[in-house]
Amino acid sequence: MPNYFTDNSDMQFVFNNLDLREIVEIAEDNFEEAKHYNYAPIDYNDAIENYRKVLEIVGDIAGNFIAERASSVDEEGAVYKDGKVYYAKGTAENLKQIAQADLMGMSLPRKYGGLNFPFTIYVMAIEIISRADASLMNIFGLQDIADTINKFGTDELREEFIPKICSGEHTGAMALTEPDAGSDLQAVKLHAYQDEKGQWYLKGVKRFITNGNGEALLVLARSEPGTKDGRGLSMFACHRDDTIKVRRIENKLGIHGSPTCELQFNDTPAYLVGQRKFGLIKYVFDLMFRARMGVAAQALGIAQAAYEEALKYAKEREQFGRAIYNIPVITNMLIDMRVAIEANRALLYAAAQKVDIKEKLEEKIKKLKEAGKPFSEENIRLKRVMKESNFLTPLAKYILAESANKIANDALQIHGGTGYMREFKAERFLRDARITNIYEGTSQLQIVAASGNVINDILSDYFDEKEKKQYKGGVAPLVSHLIEIREIFKDCLKYVVEKKDPAFQDVAAKDLVELYGYLYVGYLLLEQAEKDQKKVFVANRYILTSLANARKNAESIKDGLFNDILHADKILS
Repeated sequence: MPNYFTDNSDMQFVFNNLDLREIVEIAEDNFEEAKHYNYAPIDYNDAIENYRKVLEIVGDIAGNFIAERASSVDEEGAVYKDGKVYYAKGTAENLKQIAQADLMGMSLPRKYGGLNFPFTIYVMAIEIISRADASLMNIFGLQDIADTINKFGTDELREEFIPKICSGEHTGAMALTEPDAGSDLQAVKLHAYQDEKGQWYLKGVKRFITNGNGEALLVLARSEPGTKDGRGLSMFACHRDDTIKVRRIENKLGIHGSPTCELQFNDTPAYLVGQRKFGLIKYVFDLMFRARMGVAAQALGIAQAAYEEALKYAKEREQFGRAIYNIPVITNMLIDMRVAIEANRALLYAAAQKVDIKEKLEEKIKKLKEAGKPFSEENIRLKRVMKESNFLTPLAKYILAESANKIANDALQIHGGTGYMREFKAERFLRDARITNIYEGTSQLQIVAASGNVINDILSDYFDEKEKKQYKGGVAPLVSHLIEIREIFKDCLKYVVEKKDPAFQDVAAKDLVELYGYLYVGYLLLEQAEKDQKKVFVANRYILTSLANARKNAESIKDGLFNDILHADKILS
């Protein structure tokens, strides 16, 4: 009986080496929660054991039920009929099973029926679910909208929406995108207005809304008449009712089990979330931390599934009198896939823990403020962690989504012609992976989001500290390679900055971000290799490959090719 948590040795390694002590202590109010809920942990070890047991349940459901239904879900897909959206039969069964296991409120407070788990553990559940059926993650992962309501809504609003999301009675949706406002959310036009009694209403159209048929919607709308930028936008929550018309669902390349809807709001009653004018500049920005990490975990889950399927096929398929697993070029592809997955997992959970501590420090500061206690030290630390989160979140989303596409493509290649056929899973993994570097911000926008912190070299002190550390065992020689990559980065950064050309800096951003990513992930893998000798091979392969790639990045920045891009208008006209 497969279990997608316990049978994943690398995920077991990551889980066993998580350091969530501070995060758990804040989340559990120094374990005061146990006085009010008999199922709350009484100490840190108890909490970790709780997380392990729940992830084992997620792994069991994913491996034995969700994965078994995934092909039929992909084939049947969500259906639009007579103005209504119907899930595929397997999707409906999956959601019912997940709700019965009390998994629809993983990171939400116990008072509303949630599990009050750290974000990092929730991300692990997303990865596991995504390995089984990537389309299901698009519904399971939307419990994040309840997190936004919990953070910024009133007590009444929390009671209105969160319990039914935690119970699984309601699913959610983030209604942000519009026909003329995709990545540029400042261009949102959907109108929010009040009647004489102060009741808010929504009027307009949203497009490409994942699970737009959900019962609880978080909507970005223009609340300030006459404005045209992000300062005129507010966040609203509303129930799906007869005033919201699903005009269509999209006929997509992949993730067929997740309906992507076009919605028309016809004077829909709504509730303001938080303060007016902060919809984009505060609430969407906060939501994006979780949404982008969710997609990164989804991408990793797809990559793991694609790798497992390719490995299985390579061992079973014989050509020229031997299993193709033993053909060196195939073996090399599989090794590269495995190394990329383990490197990506190290990055994902390092980033998830940064988001976790950011959120928990915000909670701690809020409580200290309410109690009239000093919080200056926590505030200073929060600012630093915020910068790190602002960098690691888009970095993880960029690297993992791009990597998932390559791994899924290679998995199909290993299958050969059979992989191109619908009877095999490989082609589904490739179709499902393709969206991950598009939605919640394209890969290009992730580069833009990460590049400012790279230009400012925000991890400089961290890298200084790592370079001075005396590493044990077989990993010590690898430090010199990372030092060389850092010298390449510094040289490229100096070259770019001294040009004093913002356009050139924008064009060089991708290579600079990748250089910085090699360093950060490289040191994460060194830390892992110190704890487990099996990780030395992964660290060695990743770092040597990264050094070769770093030299290519440097050549791209300095060899003059970018001049063509800077003058593209002359070339393309």
